[in-house]
Amino acid sequence: MSAKSNLQDILHSFLKKNILIIGDVMVDEYLWGSVSRISPEAPVPIVSCTDREYRMGGAANVAINIKSLGAKPVMCSVIGSDEAGIIYKKLLQKRAMTDEGIIVSKSRKTTAKTRVIGNHQHLLRVDDEITSFLDKELESQLLEKIIHIMNTQAIDALIFQDYDKGVITPGIIESVVQIANKKGIPTLVDPKRRSFLSYRHVTFFKPNFKELTEGLNVVLSKTDPEGIFKAVQQLHRNNHIANVMVTLSEKGVFVSDGSKYRIIPAEERDIADVSGAGDTVIGVTALGTASGLNAFQTAALANLAGGLVCEKVGVIPITPETFLKENLKIIGS
Repeated sequence: MSAKSNLQDILHSFLKKNILIIGDVMVDEYLWGSVSRISPEAPVPIVSCTDREYRMGGAANVAINIKSLGAKPVMCSVIGSDEAGIIYKKLLQKRAMTDEGIIVSKSRKTTAKTRVIGNHQHLLRVDDEITSFLDKELESQLLEKIIHIMNTQAIDALIFQDYDKGVITPGIIESVVQIANKKGIPTLVDPKRRSFLSYRHVTFFKPNFKELTEGLNVVLSKTDPEGIFKAVQQLHRNNHIANVMVTLSEKGVFVSDGSKYRIIPAEERDIADVSGAGDTVIGVTALGTASGLNAFQTAALANLAGGLVCEKVGVIPITPETFLKENLKIIGS
């Protein structure tokens, strides 16, 4: 595909793309209430609950962003045969999203995060989860399901969305990447430290700055692009990664294709909430790559998307309408 300058054309090219997402899904529970007194049992506030809401979280937020932009997400993950798992499936149905890639296990629990908010302040978060890698039986079941989807559907890009809850094992990474490369399917990674160096021969690797420094065990500065470029050369050279994009929060994004790099600065915006921005960035990066944009064009689009969602409070998916309010032009490399 030739370089595109019309944002509307780019967004139109997202339609009907099939994006396979492998990763850790979770249920986010929000308890809202008011606080008017302190508990007599301990020096903690008593929250009188007035509302409760459940949302899909973790890797599922990438799927939500993909769907919001008009493409079809297929989420592959493992949940438990528990109350949170039932809630997760109902949330999938509510969004008219397929559960064909979801395995329900009696030996794992569904990751659930409960946030308690009193008088508009976030007071407490409780995580209920298992973070060990899948056992060999579950790993085999998930891999079989992923391979079946890859063999029976036209997949345009594949995302590993790692939240370090154990669903993405080194074995799944190696097997899936090998098959995807044989089929010519671009592979994109939003990594965490535990499996950081397990990703090899992938198309796009997208750590944030902290993940990069921890994963490579290096000391860097966000204001030293040459230092970052030298560090990511390890990923290009040792892990045979085609493109690396490092999100630098207020500094924008760094992107390298191995031979050259660019810093795409963040636009000045009123930042309300950074929650979910990384999920939006990897989703848009996958769609841009699947649509034929080069690494630098894709990074510019993803950088814009990440900034736009940070203007909203809460985890809000990006929409074509939000994009089209901008005057961004994606130009050739």
